Amino acid sequence: MATPSVLEVRPPALTSISEPLPFFDGTTRLYICYLCPFAQRAWITRNCKGLQDKIELVPIDLKNRPAWYKEKVYPTNKVPSLEHNSKVLGESLDLIRYIDANFEGAPLFPTDPAKREFGEQLISHVDTFTSGIYPTFKGDPIQQTSAAFDYLENALGKFDDGPFFLGQFSLADIAYVSFLERFQIVFSEIFKHDITAGRPKLATWIQEGNKIDGYKQTKVDREEYLEAFKKKFLA
Repeated sequence: MATPSVLEVRPPALTSISEPLPFFDGTTRLYICYLCPFAQRAWITRNCKGLQDKIELVPIDLKNRPAWYKEKVYPTNKVPSLEHNSKVLGESLDLIRYIDANFEGAPLFPTDPAKREFGEQLISHVDTFTSGIYPTFKGDPIQQTSAAFDYLENALGKFDDGPFFLGQFSLADIAYVSFLERFQIVFSEIFKHDITAGRPKLATWIQEGNKIDGYKQTKVDREEYLEAFKKKFLA
């Protein structure tokens, strides 16, 4: 797997007063928001494929987004989106597959049939996993999320040739990692709970994931995320 060693400078987010870009000029652009876990998936995939020079990163300020983004780029007005070959694609799980399949770099999904099948199961489960966590923040999250985190711990025991879901870091991990990053922050800081307690495989998964440059460079700003979380869920 490509692991970039050059630290990429994060460009400033574009706002409502930012000038339109020269759309569809042959440049491949990935539109993201630094706080968005969905956009982070595509960003991680780009980095882990070593595509920093091939796919330009274009951050958008979602609270003050440019009108031209919806009008000229992506009518749903969401991130992530990818401008490539005179078209724009969206939806994060579709995008990570697209980037993996249509660009150079080591593949991020295994060829082994058993691993592919299990990887597909994991990716198809991720929305169920995340949508089950967020509502608990108004209730008893430690108790109510126990089964969801246990699911991941059990899934991490399926293969024994690496610390990740399919052994080596893959699209299955990318589907989950940006959300686990945020859940770990929230449970630790807000609920004073360690989601890896009693889950050694999950603890190792997080620890090893944090060593991967392509992911590490995308990590959310802890304080900025906590502030946004408190406004959204604890106000």
